[in-house]
Amino acid sequence: MVGGAIVSGLGVDALRHLRSRRNFLLLASLPLFLGVHQMIESLIWWGLEGDVSHGVERVALWAYLIIAFVLLPIFIPFAIMCIEPALHRRMAMLLFATFGVGVAGVLLAALIRGPFSVGIRPHHLDYFISQRHGLIIVGFYVVAVCGALLCSGDRHVLLFGLVNVVAVALIAWLIADGFASVWCGWATVSSGAIVLYMRFAKPHRAHPYLLAQ
Repeated sequence: MVGGAIVSGLGVDALRHLRSRRNFLLLASLPLFLGVHQMIESLIWWGLEGDVSHGVERVALWAYLIIAFVLLPIFIPFAIMCIEPALHRRMAMLLFATFGVGVAGVLLAALIRGPFSVGIRPHHLDYFISQRHGLIIVGFYVVAVCGALLCSGDRHVLLFGLVNVVAVALIAWLIADGFASVWCGWATVSSGAIVLYMRFAKPHRAHPYLLAQ
């Protein structure tokens, strides 16, 4: 809960540095979004440990999974697309956003159909959703979330995307059963990079960090 509150505070700081860059609104709000997401997971932990009621835990579980599996694979590619000035790069990002919408639809259907559950493992939670072709869906999820970053003409966003690809690969290799929990935790921590970007990017320069178009 404390970590989520800290990240949410950083998210507020990112929004304070939005200035006139309205196209950065989705990106700047992402740390706040992820901080709240982590606070929701704290409620799930407390429910599994018997510190809050089962009803609160179940509502928190629904909220956590809806954010992680339905909203994020759509939100992230669209946030990156909004800050990209080059039309051909935005068109490429739209493909990844479409993947995100498709993945979100499949996972939402799986949540509604059920069953889904969560269990405590050492240092993480293990989320289970009954879903055929789970590895393929996870692959499309990663493509949707990381692909738009890798299409960016901003070298800082591109570097952020490369780091995320490496992180995803390591998480999947080391902690397969806790991928959803650890990946979202990593995303929350890495959202600090977004805060730094919002603070130090120079809005008065014309595309100061762009790669060659």
